[in-house]
Amino acid sequence: MNILKVPKRVSTALLNSLSAGVTPRIGLEYMAVGRKREIETLLEDLVNIREGGSIFRIIVGRYGSGKSFLLQIIRNYAMDRDYVVIDADLSPERKLTGNRGSGLATYRELLQNMATKVRPDGGALNAILERWIAAVQMQLMKEEGLSLNDPLLTERMELSIMQAIHRMDDRVHGYDFARVLSTFWQGHRTGNDEMKNAALKWLRGEYQTRTEANTELGVRVIIDDDTWFDYIKLFSDFVMQLGYAGLIMLLDEGVNLYKISNTQSRNNNYEKLLNMFNDAMQGKVQGLGVYLCGTPQFVEDNRRGLFSYEALRTRLAGSRFAKELKDMQGPLIYLDKLTYEELFVLLHKILEIHIIHYGWECGVCEDDLLFFLQQAVNRIGADEWLTPREIVRDFISVLNLVRQNPEQTFKRLVTGDLFKTTHPAEDNDIEENDAAEFNL
Repeated sequence: MNILKVPKRVSTALLNSLSAGVTPRIGLEYMAVGRKREIETLLEDLVNIREGGSIFRIIVGRYGSGKSFLLQIIRNYAMDRDYVVIDADLSPERKLTGNRGSGLATYRELLQNMATKVRPDGGALNAILERWIAAVQMQLMKEEGLSLNDPLLTERMELSIMQAIHRMDDRVHGYDFARVLSTFWQGHRTGNDEMKNAALKWLRGEYQTRTEANTELGVRVIIDDDTWFDYIKLFSDFVMQLGYAGLIMLLDEGVNLYKISNTQSRNNNYEKLLNMFNDAMQGKVQGLGVYLCGTPQFVEDNRRGLFSYEALRTRLAGSRFAKELKDMQGPLIYLDKLTYEELFVLLHKILEIHIIHYGWECGVCEDDLLFFLQQAVNRIGADEWLTPREIVRDFISVLNLVRQNPEQTFKRLVTGDLFKTTHPAEDNDIEENDAAEFNL
């Protein structure tokens, strides 16, 4: 077996995440299998977004089928191609809108997780603004032959930055957004960190009252539940002005909208989702990609899912001509089950990562992998509920046991009483599936 070269930090993150049933944030390239058509579609999306287009897609699949994994693939591909990426998991406290600031909580999480190629772990907002100022400075020095100590440089930078900022004045909430950017620039120019921090605080949606914002910034509005997506649209425009390829927004755990028990509150969130969908698909925003993950029930349930909201159902429902074929350009991307061949390749990759991470003499061969798959597939009801998450967690558990108990053989552990397989809850029991997803 040709062993991969995987950095220890990456293999640790991969094995820890897989064992815990959550999606790894790094190292996905070492274990990606299948999803060829889906990934091709997402790469096409990135090209369209770079050219100023906008996209809204919902990735649909059962628990453990690959939704979160695909989101992370998008995230990594986008950052590698110089996009700004923001992501958040929806939860009971983080929705699209709500009477206790749950929409604003989602916005804050998105901004906290803002990432770029050079800041892949999030917290990139300040670095993006500093890059903006540095880029203006370098351009002026190059084009006008100004030196770093030339007093004229600051004057020319002031003019150039103000021109760039005021191009946003005609956007919804663009005037206030521009004033805050101007404050950040003034703080940078004068070395006033308090001004810069106040601007960052406002952009992150952290002001609680308009009075506080007006006192510290001279801005009479704050980002709130009703307006937060307008500022996401402003950010997409702004980062493209800075030379980034666009802005990608990733929302996982869409099922939490389905779980909202109050009908009016749930419909308010669906209305917000509809507005986001319309803005993206009607070209009201440039350079923005929005991706949301959810289960089939979250989408298709006519009683409380997205299809219960007629305006969303008419926009999301597939064409009557598609039937057995998949339209990869539609707003819904349904994830098929991985084939047994793809699952075998996945186990093979995980075995390689496990061996190189622990540096152990492993006697597990390809016949053992086939045997493990057969045992998993032959379980009663496996065809209905078996997902990559369960297979991977069980497989890593067996590998750990074999390594720690060398007197045991792989096949004996798989078939014996010493090992208990994972039994996930049924998909239709939402409450029992409230744990974090691991998707491949």
